[in-house]
Amino acid sequence: MYLIPPFPAGWRAARLALPLALAALPRVGLAGELTAIYAQASPGFVRARLPDGTLAPVTYTLGEGGTLPGAPYDASIDRLNFFDLAKAVSGPLEDQNYRPVPDRDPNKTKILVMVYWGTTRGAAEATSTAAYQNLQAAGQAAATVPPPPPPPSASARGSPPPVDGNVAARAAYQGDITSAMAAVGLEDRQRADADLKIASLLGYDSELDSLAGGIGPRELKRADLIHELEEDRYFVVLMAYDFDALWKHQKHRLLWVTRLSVRARGTNFTVALPAMVRQAGKYFGADTHGLVRDPLPLGRVEVGPVKSLGVVPGR
Repeated sequence: MYLIPPFPAGWRAARLALPLALAALPRVGLAGELTAIYAQASPGFVRARLPDGTLAPVTYTLGEGGTLPGAPYDASIDRLNFFDLAKAVSGPLEDQNYRPVPDRDPNKTKILVMVYWGTTRGAAEATSTAAYQNLQAAGQAAATVPPPPPPPSASARGSPPPVDGNVAARAAYQGDITSAMAAVGLEDRQRADADLKIASLLGYDSELDSLAGGIGPRELKRADLIHELEEDRYFVVLMAYDFDALWKHQKHRLLWVTRLSVRARGTNFTVALPAMVRQAGKYFGADTHGLVRDPLPLGRVEVGPVKSLGVVPGR
């Protein structure tokens, strides 16, 4: 129990104002943000069931896979460490009857669950890069050059052709535009490669492949998914390996993987993390059969009445 130290003069007014001030604080809003979840299990991974139909327990040990840093500094994720992630995922794992090995005894461990987390760096600002700016500038400069003079009319066919004094300038600007377009094309290819790597990390790749070449709603859905990839996203990836095969035979036998992510902009990862892993927990060791996108619940802090627990005499 915490004891409240003596208040200075006017503490009664402060005590009355505190609940009102806290009530005015903004809610920790998560509603509307979508958690993208992709999970896949090996065909050979089958959970046994107990006589009552519940899943038989499976012992596990967590391993630190590492983190992928995002922005130069982001307190909502940079302050978290592996133990924070382990604490967040342990509850949802237990809900699916995965049981931790307290002493990390390898003889009691059935699966090793590697935990990876971090922030992807999307390409949402690609149109503001130097190549796009150079192309825009070259186009604007070329527009300032007067067009070539019109050809002579039929009645003036014998006259000398009009002199175009801007041929050299027009050719130079056209060369600038061609070079800028080549640079933009290179950036677009690099952007597509980056999108593909992020899609593979977050589990968007199979969904994008299934929508490739589509028109109408399918084309729009694919564009929406690419837009999500090109924004920074917080992610967690859990990869479960057969521990016996790894420990005794040095074979990486992947049993299941679950990938979850949420848009970073406007989201506090520390607050969103518990809700994200709860949503994904039902897929630990199962298939989502494609990308699942679920809205995060609304989070809020409930503040009860302020109570004085007595006065602690000064020392």
